[in-house]
Amino acid sequence: MIVDARGHRCPTPSLKLQKAMREARPGARITLLATDPMARIDVPHLLAETGGALVSVEETDGLLTIVVETPGAPRG
Repeated sequence: MIVDARGHRCPTPSLKLQKAMREARPGARITLLATDPMARIDVPHLLAETGGALVSVEETDGLLTIVVETPGAPRG
């Protein structure tokens, strides 16, 4: 699932991600696209409150691509 929050300022990217996480199945991976640099800080705080894991953070030409995994991933 991809959440496109490009052009939105804090807290909108985190709120869009939080909504997607509530709708996703346990253990799903969600990619957040954001141009607000605060998303790099806000997303880990969101995950600390709601659960889930930060998989990766990449930045290219001002575009953050943040991949998270929703809580409840099956254990292998």
